[in-house]
Amino acid sequence: MEEKGFDYINVIPFVDIMLVLLTIVLTTSTFIASGGIAVQLPKASRNSAETLKVRTIEIDRKVTVYFTGKPVTIQTLREAMKPLDRNSPFLVRADRDLPLQTFVDVLDTVKNSGFQKVSLQTERKL
Repeated sequence: MEEKGFDYINVIPFVDIMLVLLTIVLTTSTFIASGGIAVQLPKASRNSAETLKVRTIEIDRKVTVYFTGKPVTIQTLREAMKPLDRNSPFLVRADRDLPLQTFVDVLDTVKNSGFQKVSLQTERKL
């Protein structure tokens, strides 16, 4: 009895596997791009000789803006940031009951001054 050879290759299982892999890759890349995956980063010693000082901007409930512990206005904040290195990181600490416009004005001042490393300090929800 003579065996008949294959006339075609069934690619449907291969296509199914590729679609599942594509779905996994797209889902994972979406989480990574949005920062939705919690990652514990490894620790390393700093090799750089220069450490940048974190600058702090605080806004209290009375809508008073403080830069490095001293009360300032938006204009004096802009002037105080001019001589700083543009790679300096900024930490903004704002009261939760603060009017949104004041926070946006401070953040806009920092961003328009050319600083890219800006963080907002929050408390962990229990």
